[in-house]
Amino acid sequence: MKINENSYYIETYGCVSNKADSLIMSEVLDKAGFTKTTLEAAQYVIVNTCAVKEQTENKIKQRLGELNAIFGALPNKYIIIAGCLPHVESGYEKKLKKIIPSYSAIIDLDNINEIPEIFRMLKNSARNQIFPANKSIDKAKIIVSPHHNKITGIVPISEGCLGSCTYCCVKNARGRLVCYDPQNIFNNVKYQLEHGVRQVYLTSQDCSTYQYGNIRLVDLIKDISSIKKDFFLRMGMINPSFLIENICQLEQIFKMRNIYQFLHVPIQSGSNLVLERMERPYLISDIVEPLEKLRKQFPFLTISTDVICGFPGETEYDFYRTINFIKWLKPEILNISKFTPRPGTKAKHMEQLDGKVIKKRSLRISNVFRMSLERTNEKWLNWSGKVLMLHHGQKEGQAFGRNFAYKNVFIEDYTGTFGEFVRVKITHVDGFNLFGTIT
Repeated sequence: MKINENSYYIETYGCVSNKADSLIMSEVLDKAGFTKTTLEAAQYVIVNTCAVKEQTENKIKQRLGELNAIFGALPNKYIIIAGCLPHVESGYEKKLKKIIPSYSAIIDLDNINEIPEIFRMLKNSARNQIFPANKSIDKAKIIVSPHHNKITGIVPISEGCLGSCTYCCVKNARGRLVCYDPQNIFNNVKYQLEHGVRQVYLTSQDCSTYQYGNIRLVDLIKDISSIKKDFFLRMGMINPSFLIENICQLEQIFKMRNIYQFLHVPIQSGSNLVLERMERPYLISDIVEPLEKLRKQFPFLTISTDVICGFPGETEYDFYRTINFIKWLKPEILNISKFTPRPGTKAKHMEQLDGKVIKKRSLRISNVFRMSLERTNEKWLNWSGKVLMLHHGQKEGQAFGRNFAYKNVFIEDYTGTFGEFVRVKITHVDGFNLFGTIT
């Protein structure tokens, strides 16, 4: 097996923030003279892990075991574990060592900018090194150069959160909230737009907590919106509490040019009793009015929400409350999670529901959601407007793009280039997807 000196390969799992971290590591390594290559040829293999769900954790553990079996005996192959998983609870690295005793290093979420130096140190070090970060870094300061006609850019605006949700282990890894300098964020977005990016994702664990001095989320997005380029910007996840306390910011944001009218607000449960056990600081009744207000002002607003089925103590009545809430909200996107206890969380020590009950509930709410989609998109029929063309569709000659509300738009027999804005008329709808022709 031929291994190329000073080469690397990154395998990424999980959220957009993890993808941003991988892009940053790649950028730092490229500038330090390392070369990106295949898994087999890479001298350094980085596995950027996720811990949010048990299913993902198990998938990563299996993958680490495979890497150990394939490359564990090679003295010049270095496997580095990054991301959230090693940091979800104290001593978790011991579990990883049992799975992959050949791993070279575990790195922190805040020393990814030091990865070239870490690589060099590994050549003269024993295996199983742990590199903790000395301080938080401003990841927005590290500008990622778009490669290979890349249309979508990711820019982190903060890390960590202010919440104390009893089911979440990510806070153990990402820590308390650190917001990044708005000037660094602005410069990062501007640079990417000047180098071909046409769609930017602002990412964090909770965008709604952004506050840097007297700069709020709305102020940050207003500055970005003023950049004289044709682009779309997607705001990341917003905590439901922000709806209640700062709806005026959202109203201003959705009126701005270039900003997707897209709201990801994870409700998690329609039951106040379950929300209390989750330590989610809001009541369902407090969310209804601001959501109604936004839908009235922005009738094409795309709403995405998350629910957890089978949280400890969830009764059938609690679950009906969630179903009723989804029937009322009719979200365009619904992310359904079957509850699994996560390391280092309070919910892990609560009395758990039977797995069969959880599975049935997730199927039931999935059916409710699918039924709600049947008429949700009828309002888009005969709509005309600009669509950002992003990539090929699943069929020959088909192309995929998004409009101002972040809707999936498919066009047949597309002969244009990607990264362009074209005018489209919607001719029919199917579930969440819109289909149209160029006008």
